[in-house]
Amino acid sequence: MGVEGIGARVARKEDKRFLTGKGRYTDDMTVPGMKYAFFVRSAYAHARILSIDTAAAEAMPGIIAVLGGKQLQADGIGNLICGWMIHSKDGSPMKMGAWRPLAHETVRYVGDAIAIVVADSLSEARDAAEAVVVEYEVLSAVTQASLALADGQPQIHPEAANNIIFDWQLGDGDATDAALARAAHVTEMKIVNNRLSPNPMEPRATLGIYDDAEDHYTCYTTSQNPHVARLVMSAFYNVAPENKLRVIAPDVGGGFGSKIYIYPEEIVCLWASKKTGVPVKWTSDRTEAFLTDAHGRDHETTVKMAFDADHRIIGLKVDTIANIGAYMSLFSSATPTYLYATLLSGQYDIPAIHANVRAVYTNTAPVDAYRGAGRPEATYVMERTIETAARELGVSPVELRRKNFIRSFPHQTPVIMNYDAGDFDASLDAALAASDYAGFPARKAAAAARGMKRGIGMSCYIEACGIAPSAAVGSLGAGVGLWESAEVRVNAVGTIEVLTGSHSHGQGHETTFAQLIADRFGVPMDNVNIVHGDTDKVQMGMGTYGSRSGAVGMSAIVKALDKVEAKAKKIAAHLMEADESDIVIENGELKVAGTDKTLPWFQVALAAYTAHNLPSGMEPGLKETAFYDPSNFTFPAGCYICEVEVDPETGKTQIVQFVAADDFGNIINPMIVEGQVHGGIAQGIGQALLEAVHYDPANGQLITASYMDYAMPRADDLPSFQLSHQTTPCPSNPLGIKGCGEAGAIGSPPALINAITDAIGNNDLSMPATPQKVWLAANVAH
Repeated sequence: MGVEGIGARVARKEDKRFLTGKGRYTDDMTVPGMKYAFFVRSAYAHARILSIDTAAAEAMPGIIAVLGGKQLQADGIGNLICGWMIHSKDGSPMKMGAWRPLAHETVRYVGDAIAIVVADSLSEARDAAEAVVVEYEVLSAVTQASLALADGQPQIHPEAANNIIFDWQLGDGDATDAALARAAHVTEMKIVNNRLSPNPMEPRATLGIYDDAEDHYTCYTTSQNPHVARLVMSAFYNVAPENKLRVIAPDVGGGFGSKIYIYPEEIVCLWASKKTGVPVKWTSDRTEAFLTDAHGRDHETTVKMAFDADHRIIGLKVDTIANIGAYMSLFSSATPTYLYATLLSGQYDIPAIHANVRAVYTNTAPVDAYRGAGRPEATYVMERTIETAARELGVSPVELRRKNFIRSFPHQTPVIMNYDAGDFDASLDAALAASDYAGFPARKAAAAARGMKRGIGMSCYIEACGIAPSAAVGSLGAGVGLWESAEVRVNAVGTIEVLTGSHSHGQGHETTFAQLIADRFGVPMDNVNIVHGDTDKVQMGMGTYGSRSGAVGMSAIVKALDKVEAKAKKIAAHLMEADESDIVIENGELKVAGTDKTLPWFQVALAAYTAHNLPSGMEPGLKETAFYDPSNFTFPAGCYICEVEVDPETGKTQIVQFVAADDFGNIINPMIVEGQVHGGIAQGIGQALLEAVHYDPANGQLITASYMDYAMPRADDLPSFQLSHQTTPCPSNPLGIKGCGEAGAIGSPPALINAITDAIGNNDLSMPATPQKVWLAANVAH
């Protein structure tokens, strides 16, 4: 490891522009003639549109156009799609209702887009949007998934009877039922995973530009995967042919999954640009974000965990109702199925598992992947249930987990996943030591003397990251491959450009990817430039989500580096009249091992481009491309321990200690990894204590449409985190990386709720554990 290589704690290169206000985001983009858009949105959760009168709006000052869904449909723009096919257990395909980019017949949630107003200024567009008169026939609405299943509830899409999109299962139902029947003990729970709003720092935005002279479209957008956006908008939405559409995702201020998808606004702004002949920019305000950004979680689950007389888990039965919202978003079907049920074995050796998932339409914003995407929901089910079981059995929650750990790898679970490597005892032991778990009874007694209730809880999580291989996900219904691409260009003076299909929206790729190059070739990081986020520069890529940038994106770079290194060694061997096998690369030089013959890196690069003296038959240049499709998922895992004090008079919870022991495989930059974990834990604490999206059940209005009503965690809600890393390298990629971006959000909610319920002595507590809920649970008879 060099001072800038793999394993070094290098400060992020990109932070200079971010911290000095020099970042370039979609809303910063301006082009000649640009106009501004504002959307007319439904004020009702469910209604038929009887008429739309735009005359008054069109007559207002500064208005370029008011465009609606009928015009959009007449121009052949297609419906939004879900890109992962799920079949019900009876073999029938999922029931995907129509999602028009601009509704003109029926609206299905508050915020559903109806028309776009294009004007000289944003204020003029907003004023005109308020002047558009929409006449509705208001229909009954339903916002809770379990209620939407009942007879007599509003029918949201005609294709989906009783609002069921699919009724899907995984695992062996007969074996699981048999295990439950013979169990010495069964722990049964009802668990709700609360709906969340993603709230990235930068709201969504898009700038659509149509060039009539070139018959070419350019879309600047806040996307985690611009190439997939281009693919879908061309192949499915008929916005433009792929070769005439450029999608650029510049600096993106956070995504957390919510910017994976293609939303109506990108489609409509591009179409409106052609329709009006002017570039059209739209930037979401925060209320629009609460209304229309894809929400996360929202599961209602019944779980039964069966134990034998020796306290070993012999069966797990899970029934989940997943709220998908009013429409199926791009990957919404995968989240409660293959990203959730496949992780229900957790860290435990369970011989029989059966999961049943019903996905349901409601009159709410679409629900899709949010940081962790199915893995937090699975971990919450597992870790709340096993903690509860320990209390019911009267045994240590530590030892109950330890008794059931998987210890032999690879390990085939009953729910598809084949865990390739891990050491769950090591993470547990590290967390126990760091938290002084053995000393907790004394701290609890001291807190009681002060009139406080103290509790401790843990969570042992595992997740599947680097979502691939393509053949596997294709067989499960995915509409795209999940490989990654890279191109390494060594310039004539030895500087290096890396073009990657991964996309950075806060992960620090410009630093960690450059560290990989510096480590490999011994060149300074300042000589390495990372290029991403532009479909005209990078040939094709699958973007960033599911903690895949390191395991998949960097592995593609490694494959391209292998090719560059092989060619560079051939050139160096030729120039120094040595055997290629004797060439080594050290400290920015190519050397003949065991001699004093050396060539600086830049000289070999220059030789590749002058081409005066290359090996016979070799092409000039030093540039290589690679695609990487991994052979398995990666499986980060760890143990989190949380300690809290609860004030029984107010219900306020204070986190007095939070310990995280993670196994991310090999780590490129420990400082960046720790930042990712800090952020994930903060979001998990937000879910556990504060955050929840609420709709009025009577009319479907969003109650939590601003930060006055949706409580985000602040600095004083968070403790200092104690982090440690245990390492079992991943055997399925060349760097041994597992991924770290989602772990904190996965492992923290159950640890915190387990700690609070331990403190108050009442296990009946749902997220978010607000002071009111905690006070009631702590003080009512139970």
